[in-house]
Amino acid sequence: MKEKLTKKDVEKIEQEIEHRKLVVRKEAIEDVKTARAHGDLSENFEYYAAKKFKNQNESRIRYLENMLKTATIIEENSKDDEVGLDDIVEVYFEEDDETEKYKLVTSIRGNSMENRVSIESPIGKAIRGHKAGDRVEVRVSSDYSYFLVIRSIEKNDDEDEEIRGF
Repeated sequence: MKEKLTKKDVEKIEQEIEHRKLVVRKEAIEDVKTARAHGDLSENFEYYAAKKFKNQNESRIRYLENMLKTATIIEENSKDDEVGLDDIVEVYFEEDDETEKYKLVTSIRGNSMENRVSIESPIGKAIRGHKAGDRVEVRVSSDYSYFLVIRSIEKNDDEDEEIRGF
């Protein structure tokens, strides 16, 4: 799947790859050597745990490298009065008579538990590019949609978010 990434996302992924190759890989190899030295491998849990960790690290490196190869780089810029990436948006759900705040992010930073909504999600697609006061239809499927109103938009430059694992 082609991920849509910002330049900041790419930089963070490259930093993680470098850290995993230079630091974590060396530690994992050393752990495997140490565990192997403890003797009989058939009953050596430490050896299997160290091997598993080493393999997970290598898998994560491959995953991130592949993500970068297939990614589409998108611009973060939006007009001052429009919903864009990294903006915090207060929306009013007409159907439920409730108000929520969401941060609009790329799909790899999306996390519904922290109210970070991906630009690929139905809500993200619907509100991106709209202005405060706009009534927007969120199309969930061909059979179901609902309306919300964008109450406010806070521009945000928070770069400290982590990229989630797979």
